[in-house]
Amino acid sequence: MSKSRGNVVNPNDIIEEFGADTLRTYIMFIGDYEKYAIWNASSVKGCRRFLDRTWKLQDMLTDEEGYTNKHMTLMHKTIKKVSEDYEAMKYNTAIAAMMSFVNEITNDGSISKDELKSFLMLLNPVAPHITEEIWQEQGFGGMLNQAEWPKWDEEKTVDDVIELPVQVSGKVRGKISVSKDASLEEARKLAMHDENISKHIEGKTTVKEIYVPGKIFNIVVK
Repeated sequence: MSKSRGNVVNPNDIIEEFGADTLRTYIMFIGDYEKYAIWNASSVKGCRRFLDRTWKLQDMLTDEEGYTNKHMTLMHKTIKKVSEDYEAMKYNTAIAAMMSFVNEITNDGSISKDELKSFLMLLNPVAPHITEEIWQEQGFGGMLNQAEWPKWDEEKTVDDVIELPVQVSGKVRGKISVSKDASLEEARKLAMHDENISKHIEGKTTVKEIYVPGKIFNIVVK
């Protein structure tokens, strides 16, 4: 931006129309700090919609304590991603992860108190005003900016259900959705019900099966 070129964006105008948190969020979300970025007014509005959806998470709040089973992996993955990206000054990808979190929670329609608390802590460095206000509205106690940063459990960042590649004689013929610790019998049953995989096996003799849970399933035929 340059005053001589007349293309300067006045931050006060953005703050007046969208709020300071929206401006902060967009500046951090616009791209890698080491690269140039083009100012995009529609993306500013997108950041405002993200914060509006964050505010509406209060309408989905339940009385459940801790992280719920259905959100356990999502919580730990988000905490890890945002924490590590902040440390690496990758604010744009951290915000993208939080946007994805809000989308998933909104689609699900519920969020526990502890899940909301942790999310507000993650978002606070980016949008301090709205997160602090939600914290006070819900009576979470004390000041949000003084709360202890959430921690993640590495084991709980792994999805319980994964996409497992299935090979037939060394060539990938498809993927099946299985739990990360599924048995050989479960993997075989799902593979046989997949048309793309089964057509390469029908009429042939299975020589051996090489199965590594969570990694690969190779069916050798002749």
